[in-house]
Amino acid sequence: MNKKSSLKVGVHVSISGSLLFSFDRAKERECDCFQLFTKNPRGWKAKPISPSDAEAFAHALHLYAPGIVFAHVSYLPNLAGDNPAMYEKSIQGFCLELERCETLTIPYLVTHLGHAVDDPEHGRVRVASALNTALETIPGKTTILLENTAGEAHSVGSALEDISDVIGRCHDPSRIGVCFDTCHAFAAGYDLRNEESIGEVTDLFEDLIGLSNLKLIHLNDAKADLGSGLDRHEHIGLGKIGEEGIRSILHAPGLQGIPCICETPVDDRRGDLDNVKIARMLAL
Repeated sequence: MNKKSSLKVGVHVSISGSLLFSFDRAKERECDCFQLFTKNPRGWKAKPISPSDAEAFAHALHLYAPGIVFAHVSYLPNLAGDNPAMYEKSIQGFCLELERCETLTIPYLVTHLGHAVDDPEHGRVRVASALNTALETIPGKTTILLENTAGEAHSVGSALEDISDVIGRCHDPSRIGVCFDTCHAFAAGYDLRNEESIGEVTDLFEDLIGLSNLKLIHLNDAKADLGSGLDRHEHIGLGKIGEEGIRSILHAPGLQGIPCICETPVDDRRGDLDNVKIARMLAL
């Protein structure tokens, strides 16, 4: 009998045409879990979700269980920004996205922490303040997942210490968790190429944040070198992390059972389903 991977893995899917179409697209890609935007990721506004659409989505989500749906905040909000007008607009935009997740009963909303030109510590304070405002304004059950970044200039959240600091400033940490992006972590200087180095990273994560707060892994290989600061995703096993690194991530004791979303390219070499299948193979 062939051994079957217990990995829960999926991809980010489009909502073009209807939010409900995301479930069909996830099924086509054989996803155990999937990620989506709840609105146009390049615009601030969104068409309100009708009660009938909300009910239909919640029903589809119930049927999809035990599969999990994750939402991702759109590209525009910058919760760490030092421009007052843009910061307020970002908080409003973030609240809109959190409210849409509550309406759709989506359990997790992934967000980047943003960029702070003035000072990283001030940026972390602003992120925590924005999160506190959002959670107080939009009560409910959706958990916000803070995603680590790749170490770009002025980015907030590339170090695990940054994320720990933000969580420590949140008034309701029970509604805050973490999404760990492997490409971003590698680009930020966390070596994920073998079992030993991954063990060191997971130990650090446990000490600073607690692995119980890790709710999602963005399972991406990296085109750029360790510590490059470049956010360049690659197909699973074909990048600088490589097959040994991805396999070690999937077998790391502290990471077992955590859903994985691949945000890998779609090109002539591979599509989404190919990366899902390879991730499952490496998890065996």
